[in-house]
Amino acid sequence: MARSAVHKPVTLPDPPSPAPGAPVAAAPRRARHADFDPQTSLEDQKRAFLRLIGHELRTPLNSILGFSEILSAELLGPLGHPQYKEYAAIIGGSGKRLLRLVNQVLEIGRLQGLKLEVRPEAVEPALADAVAQLGAEVAAQQVSIRTLAEAPDIQALADAWGLRTVLTHLIANAVAFSPEGGEVRLTLRRAAEFVDVLVEDDGPGFDPVDLPRLMKPFEQGEAALVRHGEGAGLGLTIAELTCQAMGVRLTLRPGRGGGTRARVRLKAA
Repeated sequence: MARSAVHKPVTLPDPPSPAPGAPVAAAPRRARHADFDPQTSLEDQKRAFLRLIGHELRTPLNSILGFSEILSAELLGPLGHPQYKEYAAIIGGSGKRLLRLVNQVLEIGRLQGLKLEVRPEAVEPALADAVAQLGAEVAAQQVSIRTLAEAPDIQALADAWGLRTVLTHLIANAVAFSPEGGEVRLTLRRAAEFVDVLVEDDGPGFDPVDLPRLMKPFEQGEAALVRHGEGAGLGLTIAELTCQAMGVRLTLRPGRGGGTRARVRLKAA
């Protein structure tokens, strides 16, 4: 019968002592708590998540919008029943609203902490561009827009894209909450070293106590069950974040005769 091998314990030698006067190697430094910023990590994860979700939502939406337009136009032949064409138009309209919401959510994520470079910009052309972009909304609401500019060549320090974004959302908000047949007043004026752009409407206005809530995402000026305007309540948030990115001040207050009065204060160029 074979004898089993007996294993003797192995004793490792002690590390050699350093010679007198020789430098002693420093022990590996443990990561300090300050070396890891969980807030930065969470912000990066949030932005990455928004980019991924935006891509995943936009891809099927492009197909929905494209094929609904083909069906609405009957490019491949008649659909056979008039209601099919109506349904295709409803699908296309719903897809556009969903795409607008996705773009707004992504815009909020992009604007947080962003700093825009400002340079002299003509304010009145930006105001006219914002009004022209909202032509369909203005016509649907049957609202008139009146513009008053003290001078046609007033310039202010702003980012061209940012200025048009702010004005578009403020005017769209004023149009959405104006009564049918109401008026939205746009005023451009110099105020010492500043340039003020005022957007006023004749809507229901708001309680000043509610202002902090209204500036948050997904908040509405009316109760969700009775409001007449569409949208997720992101316009004011995007306008506020864009103003912060440009170093510009946005203030909202109730109008003197009712409605809402928004003021964008820019530094004069």
